[in-house]
Amino acid sequence: MNIMRKYVKLVDALNGKIGVLVAWMTTLLVLNVFYDTIMRYAFKKGNIALQELEWHIFSVIFLIGAAYTLKHDGHVRVDIIYTRLGQRAKAWINLFGTIFFLIPFCLIVMYATSGFIANSWAVREMSPDPGGLPARYILKSMIPLGFFLLMLQGIAEGLKAILFLKGDRDYGEGR
Repeated sequence: MNIMRKYVKLVDALNGKIGVLVAWMTTLLVLNVFYDTIMRYAFKKGNIALQELEWHIFSVIFLIGAAYTLKHDGHVRVDIIYTRLGQRAKAWINLFGTIFFLIPFCLIVMYATSGFIANSWAVREMSPDPGGLPARYILKSMIPLGFFLLMLQGIAEGLKAILFLKGDRDYGEGR
């Protein structure tokens, strides 16, 4: 049980720090969009690299921020039934969902994207647009990283459910 608690603490701390990084990246994204919009509409000066940077930053925010969202139970769920259940039932649902849906899905995505990303690295893929950003292969590498972090957090959430079911009330609501 101590190993489970240490794992949970370590992964929660890791994804907590990543959450702070994502918050700053969100601020950077807002500033980039603001600047790009002012330049395009007020001064009629568009910039392909800035526009691409917007979706690059957004992609990284979404991919590496998913684990932080799971940590704080902010993910999408069909709450019609879930909210009416007791803490033990919620813990069982969280554990079942983690084992049979979340972890396998993360593994499938990491496996399925490996060739796609390897090809991107092999050709040092860059934007096809003139003035676009180089090193698109780095952005594509965020896909398995994001799903790996999500899987780590999913395992931590599953362990929290197990700890709760075994009577550890520090992990209330099984999460």
